[in-house]
Amino acid sequence: MCIRDRPYPNHNGGSLAFGPDGYLYAGLGDGGSANDPLGAGQRLDTWLGKLLRLDVTSVDGEYGVPDDNPFVGQEGAQGEIWAYGLRNPWRFSFDRATGDVFIADVGQNQWEEVNFQPAGSGGGENYGWNIMEATHCFQTQTCDQTGLVLPIFEYTHSQGCSVTGGYVYRGEAFPEMMGNYFVTDYCTGIIWRLFPQADGWLTDIVLDSDIVISTFGEGADSEIYLADYVHGAIYRLRPG
Repeated sequence: MCIRDRPYPNHNGGSLAFGPDGYLYAGLGDGGSANDPLGAGQRLDTWLGKLLRLDVTSVDGEYGVPDDNPFVGQEGAQGEIWAYGLRNPWRFSFDRATGDVFIADVGQNQWEEVNFQPAGSGGGENYGWNIMEATHCFQTQTCDQTGLVLPIFEYTHSQGCSVTGGYVYRGEAFPEMMGNYFVTDYCTGIIWRLFPQADGWLTDIVLDSDIVISTFGEGADSEIYLADYVHGAIYRLRPG
């Protein structure tokens, strides 16, 4: 599997993960440059700007397309597509307890966002790029938001520059963190937690660090780790 004629050198996405269904999911950026000049986020004839879902166990040396992918058989659409409307999904993850998916999507010039797909979804969600940047119409005062799934969390570039997605905590060492999804900003090191409530999502800052966090990791014991890009260090997330 490869993308030929790569249009630009940036916005490559950045995650591979097996879902609870045993399929391999891949997050791909919109192809690069700025403002999605190819319109890839909203096009179904390209893998760019998408979350893909693949069966990598069906045939040796090849992958298959699951029959229940949302665009299988649709003329002009790539059957591998599971969800679309993404700009540069820098880390998505499954909640290992529920199967919910959290997708951190790097914004353009003003807004960073985290999108959510509930477990049991049939796929096909459109997360809005480049009609919207987070919950805001992109480069226009108004836009048609019909059918778009808006993010559960956003922050402005006054608080950072590039979102790095993490994991939902399901470890045993720190029960007070149970069920919290952690996400950070690459430039400022601010770490937020997100927690579902009846009327939406609780979001607050848990640490204003000086770490340049390029990625999170989840151990076999469900503890969460951070990678410091500048100093080459690994930290374990724990309450303050």
